[in-house]
Amino acid sequence: MKIVILLFDNYTALDIVGPYEVLNKLPNSKIYLAGLEKKEYKDTYGLKISADNSIDEISEADILLIPGGFGIDNLLKNEEVLDWIRRIDSTTKWTVSVCSGSLLLAQTGLLDGKNCTTHWRRKEQLQRFNVTVKNERYIQDGKFITSAGVSAGIDMALYLVSKIAGDQTAMMFQLAMEYDPKPPFDCGSPDKVPKVMLEKFNK
Repeated sequence: MKIVILLFDNYTALDIVGPYEVLNKLPNSKIYLAGLEKKEYKDTYGLKISADNSIDEISEADILLIPGGFGIDNLLKNEEVLDWIRRIDSTTKWTVSVCSGSLLLAQTGLLDGKNCTTHWRRKEQLQRFNVTVKNERYIQDGKFITSAGVSAGIDMALYLVSKIAGDQTAMMFQLAMEYDPKPPFDCGSPDKVPKVMLEKFNK
C-alpha cells in the first residue's frame, strides 16, 4: 500500500507524525514524503523533515494525506500543487487531511458538496468553499476523511486503519501506541473554555 504525505514549510509536526506512526503499522505499506522539491522542510518551530521525493516523482497513491499548518495558506494558489493533488486523488482509495489541510483539498474542488471539518480556528475559512463544515473530530464522506486540529489526525488515522484492515487491527495499533488520552484539562475544544480564553486566541 502506497501512502503519500505532502510536505511543505511551516507544517504542523503532529499533523504528519501522528498519522505516520499509525499508518506505518499497516502490513505491506510504505510511506512516501513528497514536497515541491527534494529537501528538508521546517515546521513552525524549526523541526526538519526531509522529502525524499518531489511531487513530480509521485504519480499515484493508495492513500494521500494532506497535513495542516500555517504554511497551507501559501499553497492555496499554487496551481502546481493543486493540479498534483487532483491527479493523485484520481488514483487513490482514500484521500485524507489533518487540521487546515482540508482547506487545500477544498481549494482543489475535490470536497465540493461534501461534509468536512478542520481546526476550530479555520472553520470560518473553510465555510467559504462549497462544502458543509461539521463540528466533528473527524468525518468521512465517500473516500475523503477530514479531521479537526492537530491531535485529531491520530484519531482519523486509526479510523482509516479500521476501514482498511478492520476494527480489531485498529484497536491493536491503538494499544501498541498506548494511545489512551487523559489530558489534565477538559478544554480541547472551543465550546469547553471560557469566552475570555477564546478572545486571547483572536488578539
